[in-house]
Amino acid sequence: MASHKNKHQDETAIDRVNTHLTDAGSKIAENKKIIYISAGVILVVAAFVLSYLFIYKNPHVEKAFEAYNGIETQALTDSLASEQYMEVANRYGSDTAGKLAALSAGEALYNQGRYEEAADYLKKFSSSDNILESNALVLTGDCYVNLQNYDEALKFYQKAIRKADNNPQIVPRVLLKEANIYDAQGNFGKALECYQQIKNNFPTFQLGNGMEMDAYIARELARMAE
Repeated sequence: MASHKNKHQDETAIDRVNTHLTDAGSKIAENKKIIYISAGVILVVAAFVLSYLFIYKNPHVEKAFEAYNGIETQALTDSLASEQYMEVANRYGSDTAGKLAALSAGEALYNQGRYEEAADYLKKFSSSDNILESNALVLTGDCYVNLQNYDEALKFYQKAIRKADNNPQIVPRVLLKEANIYDAQGNFGKALECYQQIKNNFPTFQLGNGMEMDAYIARELARMAE
C-alpha cells in the first residue's frame, strides 16, 4: 500500500513538472527576428570590408537565409515544418540561418512529442543573444523531462540559468522546474533551495496558481521534518 502511495506521489510530482513546462517557443520567436536582423546588418557591413565575404560567403549566407525564410513564410504543420527545418539545419549548420533552422526544428519536433530528436536539434543551436539561447536550453531541458531523464533535464536547466544571467522572467521559471524535479526525486532539501532562491532573489515573481512562495517553502520544510 505504501509503495502504491509513493508511486502515486511521484507521478503527481512529475505531472507538476509537465504542468509548469512553459511555451518557450513564443519567447524564442520574438528573439529570432532580432537575431535575423542583426545578422543581416553584420553581414552587409562585413561584405564591404572582407573580399572573401563579398565573393563567396555572402552568396552562401544569402542562400541559407532564403531557405530558412522560405519555411518561415509558409503556414506549415509542425510535421512538415520540422522536416524542412531539419533539412536546412543539416545543410547550413554552421551558418546563422542553419542554427536558427535547428532551433525551429527543435520547436516543431517538441510540439510533435518527438523529444529526443528535438533535443538533438536544439543542441545544435547557439547564439550571442543570451535570452534566446537560455530559452533554447530550457526547452532542451523540457525535452528530457518528457523523456523522464531528469538528471539530464537538470543539467540543461542549470545551463539556462547561467546563460540567463539573473533574468527575472527566465531564472525563477527554471528554478521552479528544478524544484519540481527535486520533489519528484525526494530531494526536498534541493527543492527548498530553489524556492528560497526565488523568494530571496525574485520577490515579485508570480506563480499564477494563487499560492505564495512561503507556502512552498513551508511544504518543503514539513517534508524534511517527516
